[in-house]
Amino acid sequence: MKRGFYLGCGFLSLALGAIGAFLPLLPTVPFMILAAFCFARSSPALEARLLEHRHFGQHIRNWREKGAVSRKGKKAALAAFAFSVVLALAFSPLPWCLIPVAAALVGGTWIWTRPEA
Repeated sequence: MKRGFYLGCGFLSLALGAIGAFLPLLPTVPFMILAAFCFARSSPALEARLLEHRHFGQHIRNWREKGAVSRKGKKAALAAFAFSVVLALAFSPLPWCLIPVAAALVGGTWIWTRPEA
């Protein structure tokens, strides 16, 4: 039961990461990291495939070993936060538009303070 739950969550995260590769506001690497976490608890073979992946493997290993995010990843995340804030300010009324601003400030600060890979 537990293994099936993690396997399902791993595939869901993998699918969301794949979608994120084509949608600019949906992150890819965090979903791949989550998928690796889930596969580590359900399917070591699938986890190994993610860790050996030529695009995502190094990001996953950097996160696991050092909690590190690449400078390029940090810049991409902050650009997505900025775009979200601009959309919220343009299309949401006060005070609702302040929620994405607060989330971007908190999330962006946290991401920027991670070690660099």
